[in-house]
Amino acid sequence: MTYRSYLLLLALLTLILAGCKEKNEVKVASLQIDETAVEEVDSTVYGNCYGAAMNSFSLITNSGDTIFFSLDEGDLSAIEDGADKEMPPSDVQGGLLDGDKLAVIATQVDGEDVAKKVLNLTTLLGRWTSLDKNFEIKDGGLVESHVSAESKPYTSWKIHNGKLVLAPDTFEVLTLGPDSMYLENANGIFEFKRQD
Repeated sequence: MTYRSYLLLLALLTLILAGCKEKNEVKVASLQIDETAVEEVDSTVYGNCYGAAMNSFSLITNSGDTIFFSLDEGDLSAIEDGADKEMPPSDVQGGLLDGDKLAVIATQVDGEDVAKKVLNLTTLLGRWTSLDKNFEIKDGGLVESHVSAESKPYTSWKIHNGKLVLAPDTFEVLTLGPDSMYLENANGIFEFKRQD
C-alpha cells in the first residue's frame, strides 16, 4: 500500500467515524395532546318519531333501523356500576308527534330500551327571542342571528349527549314547548319565547 493510498484510506475512515459520531444521538419525537381537542363520543340516537303512545314510541333512526323505546314514569331502576339505582322519570321536551325529528338518550333496563331524555328537534326549529337575543334555529345545524349588534351571536347548533350546543355555548334543555324554551348552563337559566 502506498503512502498516498494510506492517507486516502485514513481520511475516508476519519470521515466515516466523524459522521457516525454525530448520529449516535437518538431524537425522540414528543407527542403533545391537547386535552380540549378530544371530543366526547355522542351517545345520542337520532331519527323520526313513529307510533307515539302515552308510555312508549318507536324511532326510525337516520340509518333506517327501528328502535322501540319505553318512557319511564319514575318507577324503574337500572343497574349502574354494579348497584341497583332508581332512575328519574324520562325527560321528554317538545312532545312526541309522529314524523317529528327526535334526539334520544337511552339506557337499557332489563333488556329494554328506555328513553332517559328526548328532545323534539322539529319543535326546536324556529325563531327564538329573549331580552338580548333574537335568532333562528334552522335545519342542518344553522343558526341565523337577527340582531346586528349582538356581542356573542350563536353561529351553529347541534345536540351532543342530550345537551343543546348553540355555539359557542352548551345548554341543558329544561323546557321546550310550542311557545317557550328554558335553557340552563353555568351562567344561569335563560328564557326564550318563540317569535312567528
